[in-house]
Amino acid sequence: MTHKGELPPFGQADPTDGRKPLEWESKYTDPAARREIRFEASYLGLLLLCLPLCMSALWLELPKHLLHLSDDKFSPLMKYGLAWVGGTLGGTLYDIKWLYHSVARLSWHMDRRLWRMFAPHISGGLSFAVVALVASGGLRIFDAQATRSPALVVGLSFLVGYFSDSAFAKLMEIAETLFGTVRSREKHANGEDASRQC
Repeated sequence: MTHKGELPPFGQADPTDGRKPLEWESKYTDPAARREIRFEASYLGLLLLCLPLCMSALWLELPKHLLHLSDDKFSPLMKYGLAWVGGTLGGTLYDIKWLYHSVARLSWHMDRRLWRMFAPHISGGLSFAVVALVASGGLRIFDAQATRSPALVVGLSFLVGYFSDSAFAKLMEIAETLFGTVRSREKHANGEDASRQC
C-alpha cells in the first residue's frame, strides 16, 4: 500500500499499475499530453529502427566502399562507429523502458523531455570514449587488443550505454582520483587544511 504522494511499486512489483480489472482506458485524458507521449515514443522507435541499420552498414563495410577507404583507414571508423552506435542503442532501450514505465505510473511530464531526447546520444558519446580508453590501454577493463573484436566493442558499448548513469559515476571517481575535484582545488587555493577536505 502506498501513502499519499508516493509512487506505486515499479515494474513487476505491481504489474497492474494500480488499476482494477478491465480498467483499460488511458488516464492521460488531455489530447496534448497524449500527442506529446506519442511523439516521444515515435522518436525513440525511429532510433530503435535506425541504429541496427547503421550497425549493419558498418559491419557490411558500406562506408568503406562508398568512400573508397583503405582497410587501415576503415578499421578505426568501424571500431568507433560501432562503439557509438552500440552505446546509443543501449541508451535508447533504457530510455524506452523509462518512457513506458513513467507513462504507466502516471509520472510522465514534459520537463524530462530533454533528458529523454538526449540520453541515447550521451550514451553513444560515453561509449565511444570508454572504447577509446580501453583501446589505448588507459582503462584496463579488457586487454587493449580485445577492442579488435567488433562483437566485444558492440557488447561493451551497449552495456556502457544502457548503464550510462553508473558509467558516468565511475568515470567521475577516476577523474577525481587523477585530477582532484574543483572543490578541493578551491579549498587549497583558500589555504584550508587538506586533511579537512571531504
